[in-house]
Amino acid sequence: MKRNTLGLQVPVGTADILPQDQAFMRQLERGFLDLFVKWAYEEVSTPALEYLAVINPQIEKGDSLYKFFDREGNILALRPELTTPIARMVATRLKGSALPLRLCYAAEVFRYGTSARREFRQAGVELVGSSSPAADAEVITLAVDALRGAQVNDFQINLGQIEIIRGLISDMGLKPETGLVIEDCLARKDFVALELALIEAGLTQSQSEVIMSLPSFHGGEEVLDRVEKLAESPRTLAAINNLREVYAALDLFGVRREVGIDLGVLRGFDYYTGVVFEGYAPGLGFPLIEGGRYDGLLGNFGFDCPATGFAVNMERLVSILTPPSYSAAQVLVTGRDMQAMIERARALRAQGLSVEIALEPIDAAAAKQYADSKGIARVETL
Repeated sequence: MKRNTLGLQVPVGTADILPQDQAFMRQLERGFLDLFVKWAYEEVSTPALEYLAVINPQIEKGDSLYKFFDREGNILALRPELTTPIARMVATRLKGSALPLRLCYAAEVFRYGTSARREFRQAGVELVGSSSPAADAEVITLAVDALRGAQVNDFQINLGQIEIIRGLISDMGLKPETGLVIEDCLARKDFVALELALIEAGLTQSQSEVIMSLPSFHGGEEVLDRVEKLAESPRTLAAINNLREVYAALDLFGVRREVGIDLGVLRGFDYYTGVVFEGYAPGLGFPLIEGGRYDGLLGNFGFDCPATGFAVNMERLVSILTPPSYSAAQVLVTGRDMQAMIERARALRAQGLSVEIALEPIDAAAAKQYADSKGIARVETL
C-alpha cells in the first residue's frame, strides 16, 4: 500500500544519518571508546527502555521523558541520558565489584522538548567509587583528550562547582524550593526569570547582585579568590576548596591550559552535587561535552557511593567537523568471470581491504567512471 505524506517523513526531532556522516560518527566513536579503554574503562550497555521508577520524572527540571505503558500496566520511559541507568546497573549488578569502577558507553538517548534533536547519540564515561579530586580531574582530562583526538580546534572546558551556588543561597537563608528555582534560572541562563525569582525571594539588592554576578565569575584561579570573599559558611568554603583541589590536579594531568573556571556553569539534572563542567567549541552555542560529580545518585538505588562522569554529544560534534573523504569500497573488481571475481574479492578482503564487485559486465572506461563517482581508488579487471 502506498504511503501517505506522513509515511514519507521522520518524527520531529529525529533524523536520518546518511552514509558519510554515519561512517564519520562511527570513526569518532571508535576513537573515543579506544581512548577510554586505554584509561582502563570497560564498555557497558543498558536498555533504551527503563521503568519510570528508574528514570525519575523529576531528574530533569520539566518532564522531558518519552513515556509508555507496557501490557502489564507498568510505565516505561526511553532513557534521557545514560548516567542514571548505569547507576541502576552498578547498584544492582556490580555492587560487589572492587572500586573504583571505570565504565564507558556509546548509545542513543531520547528527550522530548523544544530542542532541534530529540534523539541523539552520546559517548561517555562514569567513574564510580572515588570522591577524590583526582577522580574529577581524570574524567575532565579524558574529556580534553577526547576533543583533542577528534581534532576539535580551540575548544574550552568550563569548570564550575554546584555547591558554591547552593552554599551562597543557603547563606542567604532561602528555602530549598526557592533555591532550586534560582538554580534552574542560572542553569538555563534565563536572567529575566532569575531577576524575577530574586525579587520574589525578597533578597536585598546586594544579595541579588551576588547571585546575578555569578555567571561573570570566569577565568583562572583568581576567580576562586574573588568568590571566597563572598563565602560565609563552611559549606561554601568547602566547595571553593574542592574546586581549587580539582583545578590543581588538572595541572598535574597537563590539561589546565584547556580548562577555565566559570561559576555560571550549572547542569540541568538535579543529581549533580559537586564539580560540574561543559565543553564548548567556537561557533557552537551548545556544549559538546557535559558532565560532573553526582555523589547522591547511587544512594537512591540503595548503594551509597560517590561518582563522576561526562558525555559527548556525537551529533553536535559531527556538525562542527569536516568529514574526511569517504568511500565504502577501496577496490572495485570487474570482469566477466563471476567466480574469479568473487575469489579475488575474498582474497582482497582477507588483506583488510573493502571490496565491491561489479554485478554486471562493464568496460574499462565505464568501470573507471563508476569508481570515480564513488571515490573508489583502485579498479581490478579480471
